Amino acid sequence: MSDFPSSRIERSARMARTGLRVGTNYALHHLKSRFNGNGAGESARKELHTTNARYLYDELSKLRGTALKLAQTLSLDHGLLPEEFVDVMSQAQYRVPPISRALVRQIIKDELGGYPEEVFAEFRSDATAAASIGQVHEAVLRDGREVMVKIQYPNVRVSIGSDLSMAKLVFRQIVRSDRTEDYFREVYDKMMEETDYRHEGEQIARFHECYGGDRFAIPEYLPEYSTASVLTMTRISGEHIGDFLARDPGQEERNLYGQLLWDFFHAQINDTRTLHADAHPGNYMLCRDGRLGVLDFGCIKECPADFFRDYVSLLPLHLDGDRDVLWKLYSRLGLVDEGSGDPEYEATFFELCKTFGDLVISPYQGDSFDFGDAEFSGAYKDLVREAAAQPQPRGTHHFIYVTRAHIGLYRMLMQLGAVIDPSAGKKHVLDWWKGNRPQR
Repeated sequence: MSDFPSSRIERSARMARTGLRVGTNYALHHLKSRFNGNGAGESARKELHTTNARYLYDELSKLRGTALKLAQTLSLDHGLLPEEFVDVMSQAQYRVPPISRALVRQIIKDELGGYPEEVFAEFRSDATAAASIGQVHEAVLRDGREVMVKIQYPNVRVSIGSDLSMAKLVFRQIVRSDRTEDYFREVYDKMMEETDYRHEGEQIARFHECYGGDRFAIPEYLPEYSTASVLTMTRISGEHIGDFLARDPGQEERNLYGQLLWDFFHAQINDTRTLHADAHPGNYMLCRDGRLGVLDFGCIKECPADFFRDYVSLLPLHLDGDRDVLWKLYSRLGLVDEGSGDPEYEATFFELCKTFGDLVISPYQGDSFDFGDAEFSGAYKDLVREAAAQPQPRGTHHFIYVTRAHIGLYRMLMQLGAVIDPSAGKKHVLDWWKGNRPQR
């Protein structure tokens, strides 16, 4: 594939056409429901969601860039969209066609001052991975170091504002929320960061210094081979989770890498208040030396102090179980509305949040936890479906990327079927919280 729509007019026209079709489909569905009196039925609603999700994914895939990154964000089980959209949008994590070799060569020439064969000792012209805003190529420097070169698709950054403005029109056809502007501002700010590869390089260097070592393999950022649109880092070798599982590994190996995923997440609970928020299988490498490799640092969430403390408080306060204290915490986090005109619904939603929170903290309540347990995974999926079925998404906009990290962790652990020891992670969280909770 040699190119894709890059002009604002062309992209806006495609997004507008997509929004019109999705909106028309829902309008016809609602009209049919009213005409029939009893509604079109649950199966018809699910079929409509699936049809619209597939169409939306196909159109966003053609646009790539901001549009496809939005699809990736929407692919996680955070309750913003119906589950049918989550299932379809998950394709955005993996199935993206690469740009042409000729375009790759030209981008390298424009950004690094020479064609790939002039800059590198070796350069693999076929992309190793292709994602929403860029693709990755393997290369070797002239000093022998093996590296990964991430190349950003042309005009991605300049399309962010217009893409998201049009995406909002589509989003409003699917969900109703008075927080839409906050959600989209959060996505806009994060996408501006993700399309600045120098910023990502700085995050790589930061994580390498903080976490690189015997357990976690973090690449080294190579600024002399990088620009705002080309990012070069040292290569980490190993298997992605999908390839790992395809060879049917033993339980001991599953537990090893599951424990590393668990520990890496909890190691980030510290005073930097910074989380690696793009927690999906494509961004981790299971290294042959027994380390967990972390590959992509474009989506890093730095949380406000008050929000981060409140989010971390969910564990100790759920362990304590004081309902009045939990209500106040949920209110601060935007999960319940104390001023709502429908207190009965708020009480019902509080119970849903508490039930879900109690399930999420259940791995912390023993000496080990089996994420392969079918009862746990079934209950987890049922609660996610129930949350997604609520009339409005809840929670402050900071939840978008923090939840992405936490839910992504649990999904990968369930995928691995790992049995982990939660004790060190639990102690780390509780120790940090005790030193940062508000004085009473």
